Amino acid sequence: MAATTPDTPSVDVVIVGNGPSALLLSYILHGNIPFYNPHTPHPDPILHEKLKDAPQLLDLDIDLLTDHFEASRFPYSTQALPVNSLLDSLVRPNADTEDAEMNTCIRWRHMPETAVSHLVLGDAPYPGGQWTECPKWTNWDIQSLSYAGMLSLPGYSFGEYHREHFGSALPAFTRPSRREIADYFAAYPAAVGISDSIKSAETVGNVTRVPGGFYIASHNLKCRYLVLASGIFTQPKPAGPLLRPLLKTSIAKPKPTAVGAPLLVIGSGFSAADIIISAPSDEKIIHVFKWDNSRPSPLKGCHQQAYPEYAGIYRLMKRSASAVAERSTDHRPRPWFRPATLTPFLKSREWSAIYEGLPNACVVDAEVNDEGAFATLQLEDGTVVRREISGLAYAVGRQGSLEYLSNAIRREIVGHTGQEAIDTGLISASTLRGAALTDLEIAKDIFIIGSLTGDSLIRFAYGACVLRYLPKIGTQDTNLGLTTS
Repeated sequence: MAATTPDTPSVDVVIVGNGPSALLLSYILHGNIPFYNPHTPHPDPILHEKLKDAPQLLDLDIDLLTDHFEASRFPYSTQALPVNSLLDSLVRPNADTEDAEMNTCIRWRHMPETAVSHLVLGDAPYPGGQWTECPKWTNWDIQSLSYAGMLSLPGYSFGEYHREHFGSALPAFTRPSRREIADYFAAYPAAVGISDSIKSAETVGNVTRVPGGFYIASHNLKCRYLVLASGIFTQPKPAGPLLRPLLKTSIAKPKPTAVGAPLLVIGSGFSAADIIISAPSDEKIIHVFKWDNSRPSPLKGCHQQAYPEYAGIYRLMKRSASAVAERSTDHRPRPWFRPATLTPFLKSREWSAIYEGLPNACVVDAEVNDEGAFATLQLEDGTVVRREISGLAYAVGRQGSLEYLSNAIRREIVGHTGQEAIDTGLISASTLRGAALTDLEIAKDIFIIGSLTGDSLIRFAYGACVLRYLPKIGTQDTNLGLTTS
């Protein structure tokens, strides 16, 4: 048992992680309470009727409020948890068709008497979690998948931040850059008055259960409730031993007279696409990716008007896959895209000269020597080729970690079906999803928010932050004094 004493510092709540969901929950714990505003009614009249006489949104009967969603004409998300879909639709009822900040069904009231003592402890260098990081091989100018309005947190929207820092209104349906998003989240705590509880660049470790709550040994701190907001994207999935020599940054430079060797990119999703988009316009790329018509790349869902760069990368991948399939029956080379079909993104580089897509290929050998780096690849048809490369960008996904929790707590959380998560602490989007579908209190006095629930978009962070946590504390010593007035 952890060695705590009556003098050990304590707070009611510790939130592990300093990403957007942690900032949102801290805003609520500072006494900012969401209410349904019947004067700006929800477009779904059934939901409006259910909420208009009981507008306080911290203790919701989710089953009652969402039992009509499936039959509703309103486009509720069917992929998110019901509570996350509900709150998203209240915060931004027409987010997919309108980008006006004022179109919300929620009003926030500052009620200091409801504040709960808490600390947010995150290892990111400043508030924002994974948004503070620019992954290797990418740049800060990569645009987000979400529009600015869907990234906004209460009390200080991205639009307000933009007006303050750039002196102009934010154009509708703006996809901010990663740098702009990082700067916004870094500015958020001071703008809404929650900086006193946000502790960044803090590595949490050895969290154990003790009588009356939890002990965080890394900080000699006790708390009554533990909220996990550490996310599922904290670290890239590692390359296997065969590929690791290619990850070294000291790969020999090509001879001065030689054409620059291509960058080898492995991955089928957004991370791999970001690397290709971030590469210099004349850098050659060998792109190894999975191609399975029954399980298409997530890039397939990107419309060329909303996400031209991702739609463009998908077209390059699809063309490569089609060319391989056709070569098996027709040995004539497949023509490049017809000029009339090229989008501005596909016109931005000489893709036919710099991009080589190898669907379902695999690296079977790797070598780094004084002459350079070399990868031996087996193509889908069994052909083996050896290529010189300038480096390896391995982008097959990211994962989260619960290694800061004791094995005993991990066992409580994941049960008998998650032995790998118990042993290593590593988790994916699906690790806690089943538990989240039942209850966001995944073990006694332990709650999950943010992407740990399985919903990774910031727009879906609100639901978990208001569902169960504050009302439960309100039934204990801490009197929230909530009313529905």
